[in-house]
Amino acid sequence: MPSSDKIQIENVNCPGQTKNVDAEKYNAMKNVLLAVLPSKAPGMTQAEMQKAILPHLPDELWPGGAKSGWWAKTVQLDLEAKGVIVRTDSKPLTWHRA
Repeated sequence: MPSSDKIQIENVNCPGQTKNVDAEKYNAMKNVLLAVLPSKAPGMTQAEMQKAILPHLPDELWPGGAKSGWWAKTVQLDLEAKGVIVRTDSKPLTWHRA
């Protein structure tokens, strides 16, 4: 059963605003996302990230990958705000670890 502990996150697109989310899901997604993201450009597109994380997600948190897209995007935006991952200025957009 997921923990009720919360973690405060940011959004690179909304500076100064924070939101509280489930810490267990956040940390699990963060670990998977950082494991699959390359360390340098060109990085991965949003679609490539989503495809790469699916096999690594704990099924007890995301049965069949349910709602993992929202969590991946939420964690990605928070990690960007914290400077842990970087968005490239390309089309399509790509991300990599900082």
